[in-house]
Amino acid sequence: MHGVARFLILTGVVFVILGVLLMLFPKIPALRMPGDIVIKRDNFVLYFPIVSSIVLSIIITIVLNIIIRR
Repeated sequence: MHGVARFLILTGVVFVILGVLLMLFPKIPALRMPGDIVIKRDNFVLYFPIVSSIVLSIIITIVLNIIIRR
């Protein structure tokens, strides 16, 4: 049970750090990748990060596979 607790705490710390970075640098260009869908209208902006989601999913899968195989 201690392993799960440590994982949750570490995940929380990572999210806090990412949140602070996004607050300090709100327009990080690396977050918008080619292939992401952006629709801009008069008073409406839709941002659908399809490619960013796929890349993030692949990275998380690789990291979790490395951690679990220990």
